[in-house]
Amino acid sequence: MGQKIMQTIMMCTLIAMFIIGCSASDSGKVDQGRVISFDKDKGLITIARDVNHDARQPDYNSLPVVYQKPVNPDDMGPEPKAGQRMKLDAVKKQIIIFDTTTRGFKTINYTLIDEQDNIERKHPLVYDKAIQKPKKFPIINRDKRLVTVYSPRQKKLVTFSAPIEYFSLPDSTWNAGDDVMIYYQQDGKALRLKNISEPDKE
Repeated sequence: MGQKIMQTIMMCTLIAMFIIGCSASDSGKVDQGRVISFDKDKGLITIARDVNHDARQPDYNSLPVVYQKPVNPDDMGPEPKAGQRMKLDAVKKQIIIFDTTTRGFKTINYTLIDEQDNIERKHPLVYDKAIQKPKKFPIINRDKRLVTVYSPRQKKLVTFSAPIEYFSLPDSTWNAGDDVMIYYQQDGKALRLKNISEPDKE
């Protein structure tokens, strides 16, 4: 219980600091969600809203919203990474994705091949100590219809088989995009954007 309270306090503090970073005369709103796509040329960021507003226990049960990125690069930081994996449910053996073709959410039932638990970010299975960098996921073998994904939040490394029709989708289908917090006054135009994925990315 104490840990949950501390997490809530930290999130509230983050939101407060985020808003304070804007002009005191501003009267805007804060949005939060997972980045589904990022069009660098047009500067458009599409997110699926987190209806829980909780990066540790997100619920992306909302159709996508598009924002124009902040005009000032200092109000955004590094470009967010996009991905269409909304949830990995290891209990039900399901993955929820956002299908960019149908513009809707889909639940995929998978066949478990292997599951490793308690895999921290620096574990040899997910981190290359030789180059001091995380290994790249997802790992996709279309010939064998296998996908390996890593969830830092759940500390799980999962390899599974899925129906063949899903292997025609892009690799980003199986990847979890960055979670971001957006401050805005006018709908669709971000004034500030903060990446809040670490250490809670699905």
